[in-house]
Amino acid sequence: MEKNKPLTKAEYQIMDVLWNMPGQSGFISEILNAIPYPKPAYTTLATFLKIMKKKGFVDSDMVNKTLRFTPLISRDEYTRYFMNNVKDTYFGGSLVSLVSFFAEKEKLTDEEADKLIRLIKKNKS
Repeated sequence: MEKNKPLTKAEYQIMDVLWNMPGQSGFISEILNAIPYPKPAYTTLATFLKIMKKKGFVDSDMVNKTLRFTPLISRDEYTRYFMNNVKDTYFGGSLVSLVSFFAEKEKLTDEEADKLIRLIKKNKS
């Protein structure tokens, strides 16, 4: 994966479709059918997939003279990569700053606060 090259909103939408497809792979026509409206043109989708392949997010293989695309990264791996990028870019690499920002800006229920405290205590040990 190219450093500092996160997915654009449109690319993420395509990855979301691939992650949810049977076998996590699909042909351009299948991907296009699964994308909600407004759908991009076939050629636009093909261009996005080419860019995503260059970025290292998908790979392709030839099946009956048609390219089938498969993610090279799981949803969980991408989420971790993206959130680390947010943490490093906006919070100086500090997990405490990131969590503090959301804890102060969001209205947490007592259950949510208790769950966060349990997670922190669990990861501390």
